[in-house]
Amino acid sequence: MKKAPIIFFLFSLIFTSGFSQNMKQGFTYLETGKYALAETFFEKTLKEYPNNKTAKLCYGRAVGLNGNANKAVGIFTEMLATYPNDFEIELNYAESLLWSKQYNKAESYYQTLVAKDSKSFAALLGYANTLSNLKKYNDALNYVNKALEVLPGNPNALVSKKYMYLGLANEQAQNQNYQEAIATLKKDLLLFPNDKDILLNLANIYIIAKEYNQAESLYVAMKKDSSLYFTAKNSLSLVAHLKEKDKKALKISDETLKELTENTNEKDTKQTQERYAQALIWNGQYRKAKEYIHKIEYGKENENWILGLKATLYTYTGDFANSLDLYNQILKNDIASFDGNLGKANALKANNKIKLALSAAETTLEHFPNQKDALNFIKQVKINYLPTLHTRVSHSFDNGESKNNTYQLALNLPVSIKTEIIASLEQKDAKNDVTDNESTSETINLGLSYQLFPKVNLSGTLGVNRVEGTAKGIKNEYEQTTALIQFKTTPFKRQLLDFGYKRETQNFNAELLNQEIVQNNLFLNYNLNTTFRLGWFTQYFYTFQNDSNKRNLLFTSLYYNFVKKPAIKGGINFQYLTFKNQVPTVYFSPSSFKAVELFINLIKDKAIAKDNQLFYGLTAAYGYQYTEQNPKTSSYRVQSNLGYKFNDFCYLEAYHTISSIAPIAAVDSSNGFEYNELGLKFLWKFTEKPLFRSLQ
Repeated sequence: MKKAPIIFFLFSLIFTSGFSQNMKQGFTYLETGKYALAETFFEKTLKEYPNNKTAKLCYGRAVGLNGNANKAVGIFTEMLATYPNDFEIELNYAESLLWSKQYNKAESYYQTLVAKDSKSFAALLGYANTLSNLKKYNDALNYVNKALEVLPGNPNALVSKKYMYLGLANEQAQNQNYQEAIATLKKDLLLFPNDKDILLNLANIYIIAKEYNQAESLYVAMKKDSSLYFTAKNSLSLVAHLKEKDKKALKISDETLKELTENTNEKDTKQTQERYAQALIWNGQYRKAKEYIHKIEYGKENENWILGLKATLYTYTGDFANSLDLYNQILKNDIASFDGNLGKANALKANNKIKLALSAAETTLEHFPNQKDALNFIKQVKINYLPTLHTRVSHSFDNGESKNNTYQLALNLPVSIKTEIIASLEQKDAKNDVTDNESTSETINLGLSYQLFPKVNLSGTLGVNRVEGTAKGIKNEYEQTTALIQFKTTPFKRQLLDFGYKRETQNFNAELLNQEIVQNNLFLNYNLNTTFRLGWFTQYFYTFQNDSNKRNLLFTSLYYNFVKKPAIKGGINFQYLTFKNQVPTVYFSPSSFKAVELFINLIKDKAIAKDNQLFYGLTAAYGYQYTEQNPKTSSYRVQSNLGYKFNDFCYLEAYHTISSIAPIAAVDSSNGFEYNELGLKFLWKFTEKPLFRSLQ
């Protein structure tokens, strides 16, 4: 766009100023973009003819177009003093303001020129380009259209119009007006059918707008252009990944990689290698991805695309410390790197360094205003710190005629990034029509959760459990304290370890509530999730009770993750239970109990569900249980849930559990046991912003 008026000006000078024969060489230099030669040529000419207006004007243009815009402004300023109100010099002066990026000054100056001559093509086009640089795209399009009315079909004006449409579409996309951006680019395509810039921008906006089918169709069409073939193929792999078809993404990338030859240009080669490594990572083929990255990185170890691949691999394998180091290295190479800044934000968040993560995301927005992923990152982080109300209503019953209704209300109130107030209220109404026992239990808890270190969180609650009941016609009333102290840690990558102490009243049914049995539990939970899809979860409870009994409970599960979305996993569970004393007439307390089951689990978690979408889960298990020396009996368990996510602030969920595994609370399971529970859960984040100032 800088060069647009050159030909118009110089032809005008030839025919109106008697452009001498010996200066045509200089004009040729200007016309063909050889600005350094033009500058030297006209500088020599001015030494011989210092007052030659045409030579000085051409010299000013050559100086400006050769990169010294401020000097050009000075030259034309001097000429205006010598030749006041000379329209051609005024046009060149206005254009020099454009070269020097003095857009506001250029805008006001062009306004005066257009007012002088509303049919001046150079003035209209210059004004349009100025407005475009000021991102006033609609006004710019208006004036470029006026320029095209003066010179219909002028290629310089058409090229300017193309980039104005591109700028307008980009602005619309940044403001998340995707349909407007798509419409703008389609208008641009009418001017320049099959233009690469326009097609690539249109496909990119389709992706941002999550219109993956349209993007896919566009990339398929773009494959026909040999210069876009590899870009289109690699983009088709990305679209397949975004459509959660990672196997297809890898297949496309594998095919594209095999199509590379020695003649393929460096850009296409690098892009194809990068996409193939990413596709391996998407498919969980981490070892193969690591080997491939090592293969292609020779001599390129410090290039950002290689560092980015390594960082991505570390992120997917849960090694966030190393991924953070690599993102920092990327930013040393390029402080404005999008992948570096947002990747750093994600790595910091995974390491629970929330303030630093938000700072990295804000830096991303400084370089990429209104960037959707960065905005969404900040939004999701802040949502995690909103006050949250949880409610649950449930009804349970078993084949021993025990029936329970439970009502729960809980509040999580973050007061800083590290600190959260926890409060809960629960009421349980239990009865048994056969034994004529009934009870009402009310529990109030209040506590705090505090992040001691990035990978260590401590939470504690203290409460009161008040029980009123009737057993065999005798009324009973008591109060007991409840307590919980829990450490949640991430000792190593892809591992979780929780441990602590919990004091509670045994409240499975009315019989147990009336017994006033208090359990003191020391517990430990450990989960390991490997990079090769195998996982292991173990839970252990050591319990000492106020009736002098002691319990050991071990549960362990070995599972395999078959599919990521929706998540499907299956495996084997083992449970082992012992009591020091056997009191079968009071509660299920065998000297030895074992259960083994195979299970399958299907889940679409609410975290990945979009607004106004369903989420669900289903677990089915079957196995055998062994109680002391008794013959084994079969066991089954089915857990299901179905929920509706209104938005990130609210969801409603129904669930149902049915199980025949003998629980610790069953009074007598010798004749078999079956337990059912149905319930509703509701979650509501009831403010739009966190309550504390640092995240508002």
